[in-house]
Amino acid sequence: MTSPPARIGAPIEEIDTPALVVDLDAFEHNLRKLSDFARKAGVRLRPHAKTHKCPAIALRQIALGAVGQCCQKVGEAEVLVRSGIKDVLVSNEIVGLNKLRRLAALAKDATVALCFDAAEQVDETGAVARDFGVELGALVEVDVGAQRCGVLPGEPALALAQRIASTPGLKFRGLQAYHGAAQHLPSIAEREKAIAGAAAAVRQTVDLLKRNAIACELVTGAGTGTYQFEAASGLWNELQAGSYAFMDTDYARIGGRDSNRFADFEHSLFVLTTVMSVPAADRAIVDGGLKAYSAEKGPPWVHGLADVEAVGVSDEHGKLKLGPNARPLRRGDKVMLIPGHCDPTINLHDWYVGIRNGRVEALWPISARGAVT
Repeated sequence: MTSPPARIGAPIEEIDTPALVVDLDAFEHNLRKLSDFARKAGVRLRPHAKTHKCPAIALRQIALGAVGQCCQKVGEAEVLVRSGIKDVLVSNEIVGLNKLRRLAALAKDATVALCFDAAEQVDETGAVARDFGVELGALVEVDVGAQRCGVLPGEPALALAQRIASTPGLKFRGLQAYHGAAQHLPSIAEREKAIAGAAAAVRQTVDLLKRNAIACELVTGAGTGTYQFEAASGLWNELQAGSYAFMDTDYARIGGRDSNRFADFEHSLFVLTTVMSVPAADRAIVDGGLKAYSAEKGPPWVHGLADVEAVGVSDEHGKLKLGPNARPLRRGDKVMLIPGHCDPTINLHDWYVGIRNGRVEALWPISARGAVT
């Protein structure tokens, strides 16, 4: 881990760049908004740590009412549990004895669960749990339309739930029903339709479990783009949104309820850069490129500067185009960029720099950065 790019109390101008910056007012607004929504809707909130990869943020979410965290990797779960998070769901299939043993070891200190979509995975995981003398929570992942992991709804999901329920060392907790492909559908009508289809699959499976006397404690899933629909369905009782804390350009592009803009949450995550060259009046180069932010969704957006557009990205450089109404940029000027995709951008940095009123207020290590196993 590198040294922090700033010191507490320093003005923004003194932050070493490129740096991952969090606007604390917008960030705290986002956390409160989804927490309040979940409470009023009567559902649990389990934010996704694959987005932030930071125990300091996880603990803030839990302080506002979240029941725990979910994550995608055993390494992320290890960081969370060792930092005091007591309830972790690995919302993914875990394969391989070494990974399963690491997960079972965590269950000595926390409530730990994972997802299943194959009978052999159930058998292998149950054996490891018994060897460690622990009980692991187990959820059947149902393919509700994403066509990624998961068994088909109905009878295939029932069969796997029955196998889990009869396997010592495992406790059947319910269903993982996340429709990832729905999160960025362009219109709110398309997202609502996609979750209606997912709800039909969930309802079929929940009814079948009930008819076979298998208690389904949890139906968990949902994301930032669709959380309202899952909560309103009466089926999901736990939400797994992650990006809501920060937002990015990919979410900003989708439509909302009242306009063509998804405005449920505010942009709070930025990559702060410095102008390193002004080779022409209509062009400036900043010191942040592909190694500072993800660009698979396109160039970042420039924040707070009118008529300035990011038009090119290379390893260590970002090219800005200055339109006729843009104010001139000079070497040393700071430029805030909104990344296209927050999750992989965060994984490129060691620290969050929290800012408020023009100064550095917080420094949070991104402790699970690079936890890909």
